[in-house]
Amino acid sequence: MTGLTESIESMEQLATVWRAMVLDRDQDADVRDLPGLAVRWADCRFAFWNCVTLTEAGADEALVAERLRQAAELMRSKKRPGFLWLFEDLLDGGARAGLAEAAERAGLQYAFPGTGMAGDLLPVPDPVHPDLTFERVRTDAHLRAYADINARAYGFTSEDGRDGLVGSTLWKNEVYAYLGHRDGVPVTCAGTVAAAGRLFVVLVATLPEWERRGYGEAVTRKALHEGARATGLTRATLHATAAGAPVYPRIGFEPNSPMRFYTLKD
Repeated sequence: MTGLTESIESMEQLATVWRAMVLDRDQDADVRDLPGLAVRWADCRFAFWNCVTLTEAGADEALVAERLRQAAELMRSKKRPGFLWLFEDLLDGGARAGLAEAAERAGLQYAFPGTGMAGDLLPVPDPVHPDLTFERVRTDAHLRAYADINARAYGFTSEDGRDGLVGSTLWKNEVYAYLGHRDGVPVTCAGTVAAAGRLFVVLVATLPEWERRGYGEAVTRKALHEGARATGLTRATLHATAAGAPVYPRIGFEPNSPMRFYTLKD
């Protein structure tokens, strides 16, 4: 694949997976494909399920400025905060150069960076880590533990995290979601889900006090192994935060589009 093709793939994977995740939270959620914008907004307390992304390839400076304005207006109409996800390689050079100023004018503030990644890397071996045992998420108790790990890792409250996952039939049955236990206590988690012929990695997190021990990589390998075994898929995609970006190339992922996350200005 070319760089632009992979960036389009990364954006389309977000739109596909988040449609399922958001409708899982609320069948009446705002899920729309507008000109240049994909809206995937559950309006729940878990901010990652409240998402807008730009979808046009090669968008110029004027068009990006207009899309940012539209996205911010939509975000302001919602009860709960969320993120604008922006894939930089979908923009032309002028739009990238003027992005900070355009976001400022739209009333958006930069939150944190990310990186789209993909690879034809499946199957992967069933992992072994000396500290961890793995358990598939099947119950609400598992989902509470999974949500709490994500909340701690990403700076949300436990109530916010649980609002995104607890009670989900999708996560118990269709997501290959795994907890990694250390001495019987869940400390890390990762999931994969089939989406448009790929296996998408979702919500990888490790409790802050147990980071840098290979736990995130191990549980991600477990979710990939089991997801690939069940589906037969060979290509995987993900969106990495800065913390996760060094981990995934060790599994076989290759970076494609840099990403930026924006929130509304306070």
